Amino acid sequence: MDSVFAQIRIDLASNDALRQAQALLTALQHAAAGKDISCISRAACDEIIASPAGAVCKKLAFDLIRSTRLTADQWETVCRGIKNDFDFPDPDVTAAGVSFLAAIPSWRLGKLITECSKEISDCIVAENDNLRYAIIETLGSILARDDMVTLCEASGALLDKVGVWWKQIGQSMLDASDAVSRVAFEAVGRLFSEFSTKRMSRLAGDKLIPSENSLAIRSNWVSAMCKLMWERRNLLMARSLVLPTESFRVTVFPLVFAVKAVATGMVEELQAISGNDGTAPAPIEGKDFVNAERILGVSDVVSNLVPSLSSLEPALVFEVGVNLLSLADVPGGKPEWASASVTAILTLWDRQEFVAGRESIIKAVVQNLQLLDLHMQVSLFKRLLMMVRNLRLEADRMHALACICRTVLCVDLFAKESVRRGQKPLPGTDVASLFEDPKTKEDLHSVRSPGLFREELVSCLVESCFQLSLPLPKQSPLGTESRVIGALAYGTGYEAMSWTQSALEVVEVCRPCVRWDCEGRTYAMDCYLKLLVRLCHVYDTRGGVKKVKDGASQEQILNETRLQKLQRQLVKDLAEVTTTRILARLIWALAEHFDLDGLDPLLADDPEDPLNIIVANIHKILFSGEPPLNTATNRLQDIQAVLLCSQHLGSRYPRAAQLLTKELEDFRNSILSDSVIKHQCRLIVQVFKYTSKHPEARWVGTASSSGDYPFSHHKLSVQYFDASAAQDRKLEDLVHKAVQELWRPAPSELTLLITKAAGSSLLRPPPSTYTVSGSSDPCYVEAYHLTDANDGRLTLHVKVLNMTEQVINRVDVRIGLIGALHFMDGSAQAVRHLHHLMSQDPVLCSVTVNVSRFQRCALCVQLIYYPSHNGMSVGDADDGDFLDEEAVHGVRQLKTSKPNHGEPVVLRCQPYHVPLTELLLPHRCSPVEFFRIWPSLPAISEFTGVYTYEGSGFRATAAVESGTPPFLTGLKTLVDKPFYQVCSHILRTVAGFQSCYSAKTWFGDVMGMMIFGASEMSRDVDFGDETTTMVCKFVLRASSASVLEEITEDLQYWLDNLSDGAIQFVPEDEMQAAATAKLKKSMEQMATFKAAAAAAHKVSSTPKEQTDENVANGEKPSEPSTLTTFSAEEIEHRALQSAVLQEWEMFRAKKAIKV
Repeated sequence: MDSVFAQIRIDLASNDALRQAQALLTALQHAAAGKDISCISRAACDEIIASPAGAVCKKLAFDLIRSTRLTADQWETVCRGIKNDFDFPDPDVTAAGVSFLAAIPSWRLGKLITECSKEISDCIVAENDNLRYAIIETLGSILARDDMVTLCEASGALLDKVGVWWKQIGQSMLDASDAVSRVAFEAVGRLFSEFSTKRMSRLAGDKLIPSENSLAIRSNWVSAMCKLMWERRNLLMARSLVLPTESFRVTVFPLVFAVKAVATGMVEELQAISGNDGTAPAPIEGKDFVNAERILGVSDVVSNLVPSLSSLEPALVFEVGVNLLSLADVPGGKPEWASASVTAILTLWDRQEFVAGRESIIKAVVQNLQLLDLHMQVSLFKRLLMMVRNLRLEADRMHALACICRTVLCVDLFAKESVRRGQKPLPGTDVASLFEDPKTKEDLHSVRSPGLFREELVSCLVESCFQLSLPLPKQSPLGTESRVIGALAYGTGYEAMSWTQSALEVVEVCRPCVRWDCEGRTYAMDCYLKLLVRLCHVYDTRGGVKKVKDGASQEQILNETRLQKLQRQLVKDLAEVTTTRILARLIWALAEHFDLDGLDPLLADDPEDPLNIIVANIHKILFSGEPPLNTATNRLQDIQAVLLCSQHLGSRYPRAAQLLTKELEDFRNSILSDSVIKHQCRLIVQVFKYTSKHPEARWVGTASSSGDYPFSHHKLSVQYFDASAAQDRKLEDLVHKAVQELWRPAPSELTLLITKAAGSSLLRPPPSTYTVSGSSDPCYVEAYHLTDANDGRLTLHVKVLNMTEQVINRVDVRIGLIGALHFMDGSAQAVRHLHHLMSQDPVLCSVTVNVSRFQRCALCVQLIYYPSHNGMSVGDADDGDFLDEEAVHGVRQLKTSKPNHGEPVVLRCQPYHVPLTELLLPHRCSPVEFFRIWPSLPAISEFTGVYTYEGSGFRATAAVESGTPPFLTGLKTLVDKPFYQVCSHILRTVAGFQSCYSAKTWFGDVMGMMIFGASEMSRDVDFGDETTTMVCKFVLRASSASVLEEITEDLQYWLDNLSDGAIQFVPEDEMQAAATAKLKKSMEQMATFKAAAAAAHKVSSTPKEQTDENVANGEKPSEPSTLTTFSAEEIEHRALQSAVLQEWEMFRAKKAIKV
C-alpha cells in the first residue's frame, strides 16, 4: 500500500492533468474503502490546490481533502490556493475554489472571506453561469450559519459586506439562468428556515449564545430580504412559473414566508429589533396590518400556488399544501385555502412513493385543524385517528393525539355556545364523535387490547380537559394558535364553569375504561378517575342535586343530574372491574362524593342498592389475596384506601356504619390483617359507635372532599415497585410533554425580545470567561466553554489579544487534552494558526472535543509566536513530507521550500479546567421518588465542608430582604448549577437546614446529594459584624462507583465547582480533633462552674469569718460572684427557648405588617 500511495504522490507532482485526475480518483477509491489517506493530502494541497490546475483536478482534490484530516498548515495552504483561484482566468477553476468555502473551518473562514470580499462580490455578478451558481450556493450555505453571525457580531466591516451579499443574492432570484435563480431561492429559503430552526447550524456543530446582538443581526437580514421579495413579488412569481417543475418547489417557501411576514406585521417587529436602541418595540395591537394591499398580495400568492396541488409530484404537493396552510392563518385568510391544502395532503397517504413521509403528513394536518371549517373538522376525526394509530414514533403519536383532542374540545365548546345563542345544533360536534370509528369503539369497550393506543387517547383527552380548566395563556392576535385559543375563550366566556360541560361528556364517553385490564398499567384509568373526582367536587354531588330556589341555573341542575346518573352507573360497573387496584380506586372516587342521603331507605335490603354494592365490593377487596406480611405488593395501599372509604361512609350514614362494622370486625379477626391494620379497624369501629351516639358530631370521622385524587406515584409513600410502573411513567411523561407544549408552549427568543425589550433578562446570558494568561504576558488570553449534553460535546472558545505595540505576524494556539476528552478527528492536539495580530485587536478561535465519560477534565492552552516570521529556507524532502522520487524510479531529486519561522517564543497558559458539574443534568423527581431511589444507590460518600456568614450587619440584612436566610449564603450558587432541588427543610431557630438534590450524568448515572447544615459561633468575634461558621455535611450516593471516585479524588475541587469557592473542605481528622477540643472545653467550663458553685456555697456559709480574716491580713473583701448557678443543660434549654420565642415574635410582627 505504501508503494501505491507513493505512486499517487508522484502522479500528483507531474504536470500531466490526466495522470493527476487518475491519481485523485484512485485516492478517492481508497478513501471510500476506509483507508487512511492523510499522507496524500499534503501532496494534493501543494500540487493541485495551491498550484495551477484544471477544473476537474481542482474538484477532485477538494473532494479528497473533504474525506481526510488536515493540519493547520495544510488549511493555510488550501486558503492560499483558493485566493489564487479567484484570479485564475478559467471561471470553472474559480467556481471549484469558491464551492469549497463551505468546508473551511469556522476559525479560518472569517479571515478568508474578509480578505476576499471584493472577489466574492465580483463572482456574484460575473458573466459565467457556473461561477454565479457556485458562489451563490456557497454563500447561501455559510452566511446563515451561527458561526457567521458570531463573526459579524465581532466585526462591523464584515457585517456590512454580508448585508451587501444578501442583497445581491436576492437580486439573483430574477437571474436569467434557471440554475442560478433556483439556487438563489434556496439560499433565501435557507436564511428564513435558519432564523427559526437553526437546523443547519446544529448539523455544522456551531454553538451560538442567543444574545440581543446576534438576534438583531439575523432580524436585519430577514427583514431586508422579506421587504425585497414583497416589493418584487409579482416578478418573482412570474419567474418561478417558468422554472422547471423540479425547481418550482424551492420557490414556494421563500415566497410564502416573505408574504406572511409582511401580512402579519413581523417585518416591522424585526426592523424594530434590528434598529433597536434599547427601547421596547411598539406593541402591534395598535397597528393596522389588515389593508387591501396586503390581502391582495396574499391572495395573489395563493392563486399562484393552488394549481400545483393537483400535480403528480408528491413532494411538490406536500410543499405547496403545507405553505398554503400557513397562509390560511394570516389576516384575510380563508378556510377554503386550508381545506384544499388538507385534502391534497391527505391524498398522499396512500401513495407508495410517499410512504416515508406519513409522519410529516399527520403533523401538518393535525397542527392546522383549527383553520378548517367546522364540518370538515368533524369529518376528519375518524380518518385522523386511524392514521395516528399507525404512527411509529411515540412522541409524534402523542403530539398528534394532543392536537386532535384540543380540536375536539374546541369544536364541542363552539357548538354549545352556538346552541346557547339560539342556533341550530350541528350533528357530530360532541366529544362522542371522536369514538365513532368502529375500531376505536371496539377498543374502548373491550376488556383487553394488544396495544396502548386507547390508553394514550383517553389520557390525552382527560389531560386536555385539565388544561381547559386552567386560565388560558395570553396569545397575540396573530399567529397559528390564535384561532384555537380564541375559540376556546369564546366557548368558555359565557360562564366560568363551561369547561365542565365538555369534561362531563368526556367522563360519560370514557366510562368503559374502568373495566380495562391493562396488565398492571393504571395511568389512563387514574386520569379518568381524577377528572371524575374533580367534577364531583366542583358540583358538590355529596349534597344532591341543587334546586332553583337555591340559586342553581337550569344548566347546573342538568349537569348535576347527569353526574349523579353517571355515579350510579359506575356503582353498577363495580362488579365488572377486573383488577383489584382499579376497584379500590373507583370505590374511593365514588364513596367520597356519593349522595348517601338521597338513597331510598325502603330498598335497604335490595342487592341493587348502591350502598350494598359498595359494601360488597369493599368485602371483596378486604378478603381477597394473601396476608400483607407474606407479600410485598401494593395490596397494602388498596386496603388503606378501602379502610378510609369505610370510615367516611360510616360516619356520614348510619346504615353504612352498621354494614361496615360487621365487615371490619370480621377482617380484624382474620389472618389477612396485621397488627397495624387491626388497630386501625378498631379505631374506625369506635368512631362509628361515637357518631351513632352523637349524631351531631359526624364530623369526627368525616373528611371534607377536597377534589384531590391521591392515587399517583407522586403522592403515595406506601407503594412498592411494579413492573408496569415504568410503562405508566413513560406514558405520563409523553402525554404531559405533548399537552404542555401544545397548550402552553415556551416563548421563543424572538417573542421574549419583542415583549420584554432588548435588555430582557429572560434571554440566556453569555457564559463566564476565565483568564488563562499571566499579567505580564505579551498576549492576553481568555476562554469560555459551551456544552452540548445531547451530542456529548464541549466547545472551547479562546480570545487572543496582542498586548504589545508591535504586529505579531504569526501565533500558533496549541490545545492539549487532559482527562476523558478527545478530538473528533482523533488527533492528539489541536493547532490554530493566527496571522498578523494587530495591537489591541482581539482574535477568536475555537475547538470542539468529545467527552467520553464522567471525569475531571482540562484543556491546556499554549501559545507559540514567532517574532521573525518572514524568511523562507530550503529543506529536503523529509521536511516537506515528500518522498525521494529517485529512490523509486531514479528520475530526479525533489526539493521543496519550507518557511523559516525563526526562533519561537513559547507562552504556557494556565490549564482550563472543566467543572465536573458541567457534566451533570438536573434529574426531576418527587420527594417520594427521591427517598425511594436513595437507598438503592450502591455507591456512597460523606465529607464535610464549612463556610462563614454574617449573622448580623449589612450583608445579613440584604440576604433577609432577598428572601434567603443569611446562613444559606454559601450555597446560593447551587441555584445556577445543574441540580434539581427535590426538597429542603430549614430550622431557623438553630440556623440549620437539610437539602436534597438529584442529578444525572451525561452518560445516564443517577446521583443524589443531601446537605445537612448546622451553624456554630466563631471563637474570635470582632467589634464589627458577627460571623458564624456553617458546618455542612455532604452525603452523596450514585448508581456507579466511578462517579463518586472521581468526585472524592479531589473534594476541594468538587466543592469549588458547587459553591464557586465559597465552601472549604475539612478532613475528618480535623473535624474529630475540633469536636474533641470542643468537648474538652465544655468539660472544663462545667468543671469551672461546679467549682465556682461549691466555692460560693462555702463562702455563703461563713461570710463574716472569711471577711474578718481577709481584713486582718490586709486584703480587700471579695466582690459578690457573677457566675450562674444553672447547669449547662439548663443554659442550653433556656437559650433555645428564648430563640424560639424571639423567632415567634418576628413572625408575628411580619404577619401584622402584611395584614
